[in-house]
Amino acid sequence: MGIAMKQIRAGEAVIEAQLSTGYESSSGFRDAFSRIMGAAPTKLGHSNILRASWLDTPLGPMIAIANEEVLYLLEFVDRRGLEREVERLRQKTKSAIIPGQTKVISSIEKELKLYFDGKLREFKTSLFFLGSPFQKRVWDELRKIPHGETRSYSDIAASLGKPSAFRAVAQANGANQIAIVIPCHRVINKNENLGGYGGGLMRKKWLLKHEKKVLHDNSI
Repeated sequence: MGIAMKQIRAGEAVIEAQLSTGYESSSGFRDAFSRIMGAAPTKLGHSNILRASWLDTPLGPMIAIANEEVLYLLEFVDRRGLEREVERLRQKTKSAIIPGQTKVISSIEKELKLYFDGKLREFKTSLFFLGSPFQKRVWDELRKIPHGETRSYSDIAASLGKPSAFRAVAQANGANQIAIVIPCHRVINKNENLGGYGGGLMRKKWLLKHEKKVLHDNSI
């Protein structure tokens, strides 16, 4: 479908792209194309394009989705509900999502390597927050949690001036679509239990241990 996309945007007829990608049925091609790209082939000339790339990490593969300016999504590929996240992103941005690389994806790939190597604490890649005003406030607050430290849901709610909104904070935390960079893994329960994590508790435990080790090693 990535090949078909390039052919159509280069001016080739839809039927030519259809046949070159092995589809004998026009309706089958349109249906498959629309499911993957988020738009019918004839409409793609006016569509926004986001690129998706597979990134390997020590905690397993991640998917990054971005254009040339900002990162929209960074998630572990086995995260439950990832398909719904991608579909929501596609609908909200009115974009087609195709395999590919952008300078933003290259940036986050380099920064993730440095992070996992213990050489980076603060990510500089430009982000796009796709959420409600309250969710965006929560995500901004998460980015203020220092590397190697944790906060409770109640702590975040209090810092927003809404001390009773810890459940809403937990929901916003779970709706984060940019893992690690927006460090929802640094939020734990008030009783110091780990709480939940979309990427899985083993990853959350690993990330917290990794960050504390980096902080300790750099303080020696």
